[in-house]
Amino acid sequence: MNNRVNYSFVGFLVLIGIILMFGFTYWLLDSSPNSQQKKYTIYFDESVLGLNLDAPVKYRGIRVGKVSNLQINTQNSEQIEVTISILKTTPIKMDTVAKLTAQGITGLTYINLSNGSRKSPPLEIRKGEKYPVIKTLPSFFENLESSFSSMSSKFSSTLGKTEELLGDDNQKQMALLLRRTASMMRRMEILLDNKTIVHLQNSAKNLDEFTTKINTTIPLVNKFVDKSIGWEDNVSHSLNSVMQSYKGIKSTMDVIKSAVSGGEFNIKDISAEVVPTINGAFLEMQELMVKFEDVLEQYNKSPSDIFYKTQEIKKAPGEK
Repeated sequence: MNNRVNYSFVGFLVLIGIILMFGFTYWLLDSSPNSQQKKYTIYFDESVLGLNLDAPVKYRGIRVGKVSNLQINTQNSEQIEVTISILKTTPIKMDTVAKLTAQGITGLTYINLSNGSRKSPPLEIRKGEKYPVIKTLPSFFENLESSFSSMSSKFSSTLGKTEELLGDDNQKQMALLLRRTASMMRRMEILLDNKTIVHLQNSAKNLDEFTTKINTTIPLVNKFVDKSIGWEDNVSHSLNSVMQSYKGIKSTMDVIKSAVSGGEFNIKDISAEVVPTINGAFLEMQELMVKFEDVLEQYNKSPSDIFYKTQEIKKAPGEK
């Protein structure tokens, strides 16, 4: 009788120990009670392959919760509605975004929360929502797929245009163009033989020499122009003097004509006014003629001095 009571008591103690062990294990696995968690909704426009219930939810790499529900959005069949449970202390802001991230090479996926600036206000529930909705960003694989899709479309378009470019008509035109180009190249080869090339080189050399001579001559021409301007000024001054003398003679002749007409002709008085003027005019004309003779004599002796004379000849004492 006593042995039976002992076995029953031991069995009772074992049963209580198993219950306590299961309770302790559950407490370890679910250390965060529902009162310390808050639920949010995330709508994904892409595939959530690899995301399962109880999949981790991380905030900038730190685990803060788990996926509590997965279903197709009843309002939009192109979206996947994911409900997550995370710690209330997690700073979910208006600019916080969710992104699907792969866990290494296992094929499993978790939700990573990021952004959430310090100055941004907390995310609040809106009218008509069951839980606050967190915005999403395309995952790496979604971006990769979009890039491949865009590249594929562009590649297909390029192939279509290439096929159109290499059509029968265009190939005929290209063949005709190549034949004409080959014909033109043969003609150019015949035209530009060694003799022609040597001739072109000689022409270029002569042109270079001609340009050099022009560059050398231009300063001399400038000097000649400067000297011509001075000589022209002197001649102009002499002609002006002669012109003034002739004007004086004309004025005097007018006086004589007036005197003759009025009967007041006095040869002595008139000659006293006219003779000096006429003498001055003849002296100016004589000086001008001397200058012309000097220039002509210099030109007859050495015409090149007019263009290339660079130094004035010093005259001996007494020479003009």
